[in-house]
Amino acid sequence: MVRVVLILVAVLAVAGCAGGGAPPQGPPGSVPPACPDTVDPAALACRINAGEAAFRGGTRTDAAEAGARLQAAYRDLAEHPEWDAAVLGAVGPELRDQVGHAVAAARELTSLAGAPSPTMPPWRIVDPLPGEALRGFYDEGQRRFGVRWSVLAAINLVETRMGRIVGTSTAAAQGPMQFIPTTWASYGMGGDVWQPRDAILGAANYLAANGGASDATLDRALKRYNNDVRYVRAVRHYAAMMDADPRAFDAVHAWPVEYRTTAGDIPLPTGYASDRSVPVQEWLASHPR
Repeated sequence: MVRVVLILVAVLAVAGCAGGGAPPQGPPGSVPPACPDTVDPAALACRINAGEAAFRGGTRTDAAEAGARLQAAYRDLAEHPEWDAAVLGAVGPELRDQVGHAVAAARELTSLAGAPSPTMPPWRIVDPLPGEALRGFYDEGQRRFGVRWSVLAAINLVETRMGRIVGTSTAAAQGPMQFIPTTWASYGMGGDVWQPRDAILGAANYLAANGGASDATLDRALKRYNNDVRYVRAVRHYAAMMDADPRAFDAVHAWPVEYRTTAGDIPLPTGYASDRSVPVQEWLASHPR
């Protein structure tokens, strides 16, 4: 069994890549000028439409900035299920299914994570490999083992935010796809668990051995990966987004890491590093927001 512990307390909120609205401007995470600087259904719908427009028509820099904005918008929406109908009614019609999947996945993972953490994680945060390279590894896994590329991408996203999070879980799971050593010994095919290509192919091998090449038995394979139906549903939601529109992969690849703590959601930028769990307030004292 693969034990997945690393990313479950990180904020996971993703979206697809279609819709209307003007591309946002300004620093990462800021509110697009045309959108109200409030937290309510109309403002969230505005930010989602504007962020999605940036993915469609902007540069890679625009996409990274839109990712930060969308992260905040989806986090807010995930915390307010009573706003779902209003927001879904206000976003572009091509976005509604993607929005539904994104928010549902975020809620599943938040439920699975449990209470916010009182400590900062013993992780390093690094830049992920370029999306083109990762997509090539997912495609190779699909060709060799029959597991859909979107499922492999969704697992990579949930486990370590596509390799951004470097750390060993409390169950000793390792690498970008989070294998415990005994499982890796059986399914890693002699590769290096910390190398993205080896880890992704090992995951494809493991899933295929447990029925992951068939949609009818994919849930069973995902439960072997992490024995919780909330994990299964979250992976399914993210994979469905990418199946419906492969450009959604570019969106999720741009998402930064945020860590859910008792002091609120704290961004973990590239370069964050800690070799121990530090109390949140102690960390904030030396790293003010």
